[in-house]
Amino acid sequence: MKIYPCAKVNLGLNIVERRTDGYHDLETVFYPIPLYDTLEVEAMTGNNASGECEFTMSGIEIEGAPTDNLVLKAYRLLAAEHALPPLSIHLHKAIPSQAGMGGGSSDAAYMIRLLNEKFRLGLSVEEMQTKATRLGADCAFFIESIPAFARGIGDKLSAVEGNLSHLKGLYMAVVKTNVAVSTREAFARIVPKKPERCCLDIVQQPVETWRHQLTNDFETSVFSIYPELARIKERLYSEGAIYAQMTGSGSAIYALFDKKPDSLSLIFRDAFCHIVAL
Repeated sequence: MKIYPCAKVNLGLNIVERRTDGYHDLETVFYPIPLYDTLEVEAMTGNNASGECEFTMSGIEIEGAPTDNLVLKAYRLLAAEHALPPLSIHLHKAIPSQAGMGGGSSDAAYMIRLLNEKFRLGLSVEEMQTKATRLGADCAFFIESIPAFARGIGDKLSAVEGNLSHLKGLYMAVVKTNVAVSTREAFARIVPKKPERCCLDIVQQPVETWRHQLTNDFETSVFSIYPELARIKERLYSEGAIYAQMTGSGSAIYALFDKKPDSLSLIFRDAFCHIVAL
């Protein structure tokens, strides 16, 4: 069985309050984009049927031991409660890691979805979301992968009315250099504050109004450490972007265009540069 975990970007991201548990409450709009990993799973048979799962990877290299991959953690989470056979699992990575695009979280959530369907576990969307949250704050979003307003640590989700249909017909470019931003590093200089306007209200306006209203609070701290990311954002604007922003805590920068920006692949030839039609 094969499934295609998607990436996401954050349309606005505001850190509104520091929690007593050391985490932060935030407000953001998660938006799925057509950039996909590939996750393929088969039940092991014969002499291998009573052993451990086999896990292989291809595509973009990611850090960390394969045994710590969130896909395997998702399997173990469900296997602790359901009789699952050992599996042969292959993950092909096309979503950059340490980019703020949720690639690992998406892989984990889609693994839960796949196991639920393949082995008829009977889990509801809400049950899958609850389990996904145990693997990461933004994992729950990928159970449905529809535009969602997120609060709390990113786990309290509500669907966005109209699914932001006014973005259809636009192009999105995503640029990711080899800069890797750690979450701790991104939070180091954050001063939580309630924004003047909620990002949910802003994203329902025409995209042309977003530039001076829709913000990512991480940009201030991350751009001060990695000014090359600020330069990428400005270059995207100079190439005609309607709106540009860093996604998540970085380091990918995305931009929206009303025409396909064919020149970007050459301009950012030393970086990951992906253009999709929305």
